[in-house]
Amino acid sequence: MFKLNFNKNTILILIAVIGIVVTGVLILANYNTGNFSFKIGSGLSKDDIAKKSVDYINKNLLNGQTAVLVSANEESGLIKLIIKIDNSEFDSYATKDGKFLMPYKAIDMDEKTEESAPEENNAPSAENIQQTCESLEKKDNTVVEAYVVSKCPYGLQMQRVLADVVKNAPDLTKNIMVRYMGAVSNGKITAMHGDAEAQENLRQICIRDEQKNKYWNYISCHIKAGDVNGCLTSAGIDQGKLNSCMTDNNKGLAYAQKDFDLNAKYNITGSPTLILNGGKISESSFGGRTSEALKSIICCSSNNKPGICSATLNTAPAAPSFSEGYSSAGSGSASTASAANCVPAQ
Repeated sequence: MFKLNFNKNTILILIAVIGIVVTGVLILANYNTGNFSFKIGSGLSKDDIAKKSVDYINKNLLNGQTAVLVSANEESGLIKLIIKIDNSEFDSYATKDGKFLMPYKAIDMDEKTEESAPEENNAPSAENIQQTCESLEKKDNTVVEAYVVSKCPYGLQMQRVLADVVKNAPDLTKNIMVRYMGAVSNGKITAMHGDAEAQENLRQICIRDEQKNKYWNYISCHIKAGDVNGCLTSAGIDQGKLNSCMTDNNKGLAYAQKDFDLNAKYNITGSPTLILNGGKISESSFGGRTSEALKSIICCSSNNKPGICSATLNTAPAAPSFSEGYSSAGSGSASTASAANCVPAQ
């Protein structure tokens, strides 16, 4: 698991994001903030709260995956849960009356953070301003870079959006690049959700850089159920070439390091994060994680607009996590996750 240094502005942004997540996943209303005692509310035990939290995550936040409880312990007035989704473990927290759930992350406010060196670009960040079509700088060759990790539910959500754009507006493929978050440590790639994610990130990087014409076929298959072997076959991947890339440090790790260097340059802290022509952009300003929003970002920043810009693509939020279909409309999980992301543990 890798760790990024946060400056004060980034910490404030993360706190705001967590606040949005907590608000979006309230289990019950009328929470009494004056007391964290088990005597308040329904008097649930630690195990009851753990079961309730995992049941809530499975019912409302996941689609096509199942979370299982690894452990539950009291920590700093909360119940700390470790849950496992596929082969990745996540920390979650619940209040001791079983009314609030904080999935994926909590910030230790007593932990000291290192100040990052000031960035040369002092323009307001995308998170702090409302962007519009008219406000975007126009380019002849506009490029949207989506920074993700392969086992983050919201990274998968963004890949689903981009795959749908590529499918229905293939002329925009040249305007899209998927990049990956992580680090190289002691000659090995690392990722925020463990080695399985790191290896899948590397696999996707190698396909992207050495078998480019098959990348979206693989991604479009992988985001359904994470069936690596089946997707390699159905996408027609040259597995000998892929294995060579993943085991040769002068290939796979070198390609990955270029992505990770850009992570640092743009101060990328969450999956997904969009970079448009060298600056952060928020998809929420254009409608959220939908195909239409991504098309709009590309078209609004293009000097020479492709014909597809006059058409309307899918306006529904894409499903987070693995999903056979584009949207999980009706379950509420897609809209709940429309602004959420995965961030590294502190």
